[in-house]
Amino acid sequence: MNATDTITLAYRRRSNARIWFILATGLVTAVMAILALCVGASGMRLTDVAAALFADSGRDHGIVWMLRMPRIVLACLVGFGLGTAGAVFQAILRNPLASPYTLGVGSGAGFGAVTVIIFFGGMHRWAVAGGAFACAMLSAAVILAVARLRQASTETMILGGIAQMFLFSSLTSLFQYMGTMDQVHEIVFWFFGSLSKAGWPEIALVAVMVGGPLPYLLHRAWDFDLLTAGDESATALGVDVGRLRLHSVTAASLMTAGCICFAGVIGFIGLVAPHITRMIIGGDHRYLLLASGLVGAVVVLLADTLGRTLWSPQVLPIGIVTSFIGVPFFFYLLIKQKKAYW
Repeated sequence: MNATDTITLAYRRRSNARIWFILATGLVTAVMAILALCVGASGMRLTDVAAALFADSGRDHGIVWMLRMPRIVLACLVGFGLGTAGAVFQAILRNPLASPYTLGVGSGAGFGAVTVIIFFGGMHRWAVAGGAFACAMLSAAVILAVARLRQASTETMILGGIAQMFLFSSLTSLFQYMGTMDQVHEIVFWFFGSLSKAGWPEIALVAVMVGGPLPYLLHRAWDFDLLTAGDESATALGVDVGRLRLHSVTAASLMTAGCICFAGVIGFIGLVAPHITRMIIGGDHRYLLLASGLVGAVVVLLADTLGRTLWSPQVLPIGIVTSFIGVPFFFYLLIKQKKAYW
């Protein structure tokens, strides 16, 4: 066996290992979802859950289909969307600290939600979600406009995003100061993140916003790999770097806005899920994008399940639980990692 055959064999083994990791992570997500259906304030056996899934009515049917199943599906969608978007932002900005919130998208969503709560009395959850989505996309549009004027450099986009983040955070604090106790309580609850208000119409909309940009991002996976070598190298190999960044930021921001608008701010997943995945399977974006999304889904689903069972019947906000779960595990991987992964 010559050197070329050896390299080819090693590459195939590495690719197969990545595929198996994606399949295994998907299986773990499915198993966790089934277990999550069984646990809660009202414990249910697996046979009871199976019967409730196919029943037309009854107490167990209502618990499974109206309470637990929407939370579980939304948790998977939100985790997948934030994990995938985080991997995209880290690729196009070539920055390990990049996340869906680096460009101010998360802060913009928070500002939009707070504006509706303060000035429109909270109205309906769809109104709060609409305000969050509109301001999140407005934040992305401002960055895209500035980047287009400055040729979409990573430095310009990061600095502009940080500036927006501080601006929206200051405005949010100002509005909180102006609000009543009830309004401030609702704002704080929204910023903690929650899946308790999940319903099937909301889930359908989130699925469209998370799944819609995914084919484009997967199609550009090779370009993300080339971009990691630098703008000049990617351009020399035929990648329109400016257009790639603009389109990718739009797609990833849409996914992020879709996740935030109904679940609130869950800022940890988009930063850490891609890093955890990259440590395990490497940086090939053909596999990294899907795997990061699945790792994000696992973390959010685990956090939500623990949050509603550890102190039942009280429910811990999901944003708090994700940090308690993810940070120690992330530090463990950093310490155990024997070589640079970024």
